[in-house]
Amino acid sequence: MGINNFTYDKAGLALTQEFEGCRLTAYQDQVGVWTIGYGHTGAGVVSGLTITQDEADALLSSDIAASSSFVNQVVTVPLKQNQFNALVDFAFNLGRAALGGSTLLRLLNAGNFDGAAGQFELWNHAGGKVVAGLTRRRVAEKALFQNGATSPAMTAVSGSGTVGTSATNG
Repeated sequence: MGINNFTYDKAGLALTQEFEGCRLTAYQDQVGVWTIGYGHTGAGVVSGLTITQDEADALLSSDIAASSSFVNQVVTVPLKQNQFNALVDFAFNLGRAALGGSTLLRLLNAGNFDGAAGQFELWNHAGGKVVAGLTRRRVAEKALFQNGATSPAMTAVSGSGTVGTSATNG
């Protein structure tokens, strides 16, 4: 059972929004998953769906809340805010099941923070291929996890949001 009770803060939200981008019309991500807003996926996201910015913001808030709650539940060692933010972005992008079954989480809960940090960059594949945008995102998450700062190049190279999800967010 988790021991943390963090809330995703502005730094974490900025990371997620920067890498996801916002698209108000549904599109298929790199592996064919229908996506809308800030990387929202699910049964209701279908071809032709259009939402408003307010709806995109509400979906993001809901998806982030679910990922935040999950991280607070599954991490059994004390975290710092920046570490929590990095883990929530990871869970948001890859899906909670990916984090839940990961070596990253196992190492972290064993108290091996350095080993856990080394796992972020291994999660840079979509459809079996390395994706440059996912590599940049994992580097930014790792930097946030380790230092409390994202990679200096994050803003310049993050892309348009099409590098996003390779799994559902919920």
